[in-house]
Amino acid sequence: MIKKIDLSNFRMPAEWENQDSTLIAWPHNKDDWPGYFENIPGVFARIIASISKVQKVKLLIQTRKNKLKIIKLIKRFNGKINNIKIIVKKTDRVWTRDSGPIFIINKNKEKKIALDWKFNAWAKYPNFKNDNSITQKIYNKQSILKPLFKNNQIVLEGGSIDVNGNGLLLTTKECLLSKVQQRNPKINKINLEKIFNEYLGIKKTIWLNKGILGDDTHGHIDDIARFVGPNTVFLANEKNKKDENFKILNENLKILKKTKNLNNNKISIVKIPMPKPIYIDNTRVPASYLNFYIANKIVLLPIFKDKNDKKVISIFKKYFKNRKIVPINCLDLIWGFGAIHCMTQQEPSLN
Repeated sequence: MIKKIDLSNFRMPAEWENQDSTLIAWPHNKDDWPGYFENIPGVFARIIASISKVQKVKLLIQTRKNKLKIIKLIKRFNGKINNIKIIVKKTDRVWTRDSGPIFIINKNKEKKIALDWKFNAWAKYPNFKNDNSITQKIYNKQSILKPLFKNNQIVLEGGSIDVNGNGLLLTTKECLLSKVQQRNPKINKINLEKIFNEYLGIKKTIWLNKGILGDDTHGHIDDIARFVGPNTVFLANEKNKKDENFKILNENLKILKKTKNLNNNKISIVKIPMPKPIYIDNTRVPASYLNFYIANKIVLLPIFKDKNDKKVISIFKKYFKNRKIVPINCLDLIWGFGAIHCMTQQEPSLN
């Protein structure tokens, strides 16, 4: 554990930069997918197999006795087992984007630090002790730093922020500044911007307003806006004026249109249509194409058997010319209120 270090030369890399590995936790909590859990391991196996073909996967499992069964399922999807490191570590849930570390690297790519933010289950659920200890347990042989504000560990989830790797960060007021599911009661907007600057190398924070309906994190950015290049943002867009997301997403579009980058130029916005509203057991779930994950040679894209699936796949192919687009049916996965980006956390490479 690092006590004190000068971070002025460090930054959080963009997701499209080279990665060493992806952190994923195997699903076990049936309460997260009531009535649908039996379909979930297959979805995870498909995602893990796809990533294992292009880079290493660190896979957290509850107990050693399930190891062979899990490997067998991943093999069914032609996973590269040699690229999968299975680690026995109890977790409360599978959303490692939020419970795992956020990595920063220095400008010369000589050093990497795992930032161990506090995780409190989105200030919503009581059980998070196992998830909160992931970084200390898994990355204890690496440099770990606990971000502090006035000697208190800061709560921050990876799904609440998105960066371009070059000084810009996207987030929402709803998630980080609201008194609902309040993560850090004593930290205000100015404090947060200083924290992003100090720990992530951020020079400008872009505050969108709200996240989409059904999102139990209360406004995560990775369902609505994502950097896909240094100055290009994919932005969720709803055309149906009667849908409650229309006003929310239109407001975010207005904000982003007025936003300038660090060179005082406009940010390039690519509108990504929303799938039609999806309800499971009369509950609206946060289905969005924006919850994709960029790995080394592929982009894993959630699809929903929706008429917009093909349109979105073609947009992704246009903007990710050097990566294979791998569509993953997330109709069952989204019942856990998360998709592909939520269940993955990248460790950047120094190469």
